Amino acid sequence: MRILIYSYNYHPEPIGIAPLMTELAEGLVKKGHTVRVVTAMPWYPNNEISPEYRGKLYSTENINGVRIQRNFVWISRQRNFKNRALFEISFVILSFFQVLNGSRPDVIFLTIPGLPVCVPAAILSWLYRTPIVLNLQDILPDAAVHVGLIRNPKMIRLFTWLENFAYKAATKISVISDGFTENLLEKKVPKEKIIEIPNWVDVNFIKPLIQEKNYFRQENNLEGKFVVLYSGNIALTQPLEILIDAAVKLNHIDDIAFVIVGKEEALERLQRYCERKKATNVILKPFQPRHKLPEMLAAANIGMVMQKHNVISFNMPSKIQVLLASGKAIIASVPANGTAARAIEKSGGGLVVPPEDAEGLASAIEHLYLNPQIVKSLGEQGREYAKKVYNFEPILEKYEELLLSMKKPTKKFNKNKLW
Repeated sequence: MRILIYSYNYHPEPIGIAPLMTELAEGLVKKGHTVRVVTAMPWYPNNEISPEYRGKLYSTENINGVRIQRNFVWISRQRNFKNRALFEISFVILSFFQVLNGSRPDVIFLTIPGLPVCVPAAILSWLYRTPIVLNLQDILPDAAVHVGLIRNPKMIRLFTWLENFAYKAATKISVISDGFTENLLEKKVPKEKIIEIPNWVDVNFIKPLIQEKNYFRQENNLEGKFVVLYSGNIALTQPLEILIDAAVKLNHIDDIAFVIVGKEEALERLQRYCERKKATNVILKPFQPRHKLPEMLAAANIGMVMQKHNVISFNMPSKIQVLLASGKAIIASVPANGTAARAIEKSGGGLVVPPEDAEGLASAIEHLYLNPQIVKSLGEQGREYAKKVYNFEPILEKYEELLLSMKKPTKKFNKNKLW
């Protein structure tokens, strides 16, 4: 098949959707398909275009058999509505012409977020007579509304219209958890349109490693420490201040160290919070290169998942699969009725505690600190579950099967119907 992956993010961006779309594209190429990716110049998570891509309107490259067509996007470190709108508009317009600069695809694989790109994708689907597989990584605008990113009633109505338009334009909608399915069914999306395929993890890349001579422990004076690690996005849905509050409550235990890895601008805010709270047992570090991710994870004893109380059925952190595959016990400070809690409970790889409850979180961390056998057991169960449920190869086969089902059969020549 000729497959077009239409995504805001792609390699070399180290976290989020980019590694997933990169692995999917390259996996489909290995299976014999022709894959073209239309995406933005690399910009995430630093909110600035990578130096080697600056000053370009368009860029085309071939990496591991994938043709990658990039376009300029408006990026600013200032987070406000104007800059976000300029980002969306620049991608929507410029990416449309990048898609036209290539052969007709058999299927368009469109990732969400973001929502406005569903409009050019729908136009291209109509022009090419090509089906759309809509891949939901977050449910918008629910996520933006619940965390207060969008408050204007007119904007909420606009994004709700875009959401409905995206679902109607799609031939199939792939969702990453059962909570997403429930959300869509409540919005009257036909059940036959929805297919559940979880996000994956490369269990041969992310795997348990020994802690002896671990670079991350050595660089950060963590030798002999019980390390509680949070690594990932630090935005409106992740209340990292609660983790810092829990750290303060455990300041009296010298052996416990908290490490938060994320965007530097977010870390600056957390640094001020640590100083205000006198959290001397918290280390803040910028994102590590992706090839060092397995060793960084190996430095931890516990991996953290953090969500606010109102993040229920519209967000499923991809870090869950990664932590499970690394063989680390998880403590998830998340809503008990949410998609994240359900996934962790099914895996047997972690504990779920109430969200935004520093006292309860500190108690759970201390419990695992005092019970290393439980930590070991949770990590082993999580690793086995990741190998069984989130392994990349079987999930790649499911995506290939879905995409192949979209291909129109070739019409056979019938000499009896000549006229």
